[in-house]
Amino acid sequence: MPAVEDPRVLVDAATRDDAAVFRLAADRALVATVDFFTPVVDNPADWGAIAAANALSDIYAMGAKPLFALNLVGWPRETLPFTLLGEVLQGAAAIMQEAGCLVLGGHSVDDPEPKFGMAVIGEVHPDRMLTNAGACAGDQLVLTKPLGTGILATALKRDALLEAGMADAVRSMRTLNAGAARAALEVGVSAATDVTGFGLVGHLLNLLEASRVGAALAFDTLPILPHARNLAARGFIPGGTTRNLEAAAERVSWAPDLPETDRLLAVDAQTSGGLLLAVPPENEAALLDSLRRQGTPSAVTIGRVTAEAPGYLRVVHALPDAGGEPSIR
Repeated sequence: MPAVEDPRVLVDAATRDDAAVFRLAADRALVATVDFFTPVVDNPADWGAIAAANALSDIYAMGAKPLFALNLVGWPRETLPFTLLGEVLQGAAAIMQEAGCLVLGGHSVDDPEPKFGMAVIGEVHPDRMLTNAGACAGDQLVLTKPLGTGILATALKRDALLEAGMADAVRSMRTLNAGAARAALEVGVSAATDVTGFGLVGHLLNLLEASRVGAALAFDTLPILPHARNLAARGFIPGGTTRNLEAAAERVSWAPDLPETDRLLAVDAQTSGGLLLAVPPENEAALLDSLRRQGTPSAVTIGRVTAEAPGYLRVVHALPDAGGEPSIR
């Protein structure tokens, strides 16, 4: 993309952040994002709700409040009834109402494959904005939703999983990251991003590169959705997850005894995943407590930011107490 040189632009695509930020005044900035995808579940209302929560997630990852949204629709008008589309839109509207975000219109095209998503506009005080560029050595890494949605959705599409087996994943994907953002702002974090298509490892690498730090990730602490590990071992791996593992190869050092199934879980392409937060160690306990009070699906410390090898990640089994070196066992 062409470089942007305008003092009003506070965040653009150059830092691989979650949304664009445009300053309107000293105390006001607009936050803009867009996201859409093909169905990840069979229930049309759930799909709409998940797509809405996913689009809103970028706003929350910036510490912003959503204002309004526009629908984006690709629909095979000759093969799927518009009543199904109505259910998708109703599911999305319910989530937007929960978020206090208005839906003001949108755009649709005739498309042989159904797609749905939203463009969302939010607002943030420039001094309260969260980005992926502030993590410091010693910060703890906290995750607010479990992993595995990409693997589960792939198994569902291949008829290897019943819709009931997706129940925990659907609940997680429908859950807004609003509570996680409130906790992050209340306690004070150094950096934030949400975990979506690049997987946990991919989004963490973006954060490390933007912050010019390294990190150690403790795999054994990662929250994993039910059935995800078993389905991964059986080969139900999304193409995006495979590409994520390949993309991470040059910047990730894996524990030698960590099997490929577990590595795939760490890079699994997520839909409407949680927030990944870098928090100063003195604020870690308060953040975890606040996340639990906010009812986030997970509230788990999964790693530590380090001063070593900026932009690179070590994935180990467990971390020692602060001050020690991560161990591989």
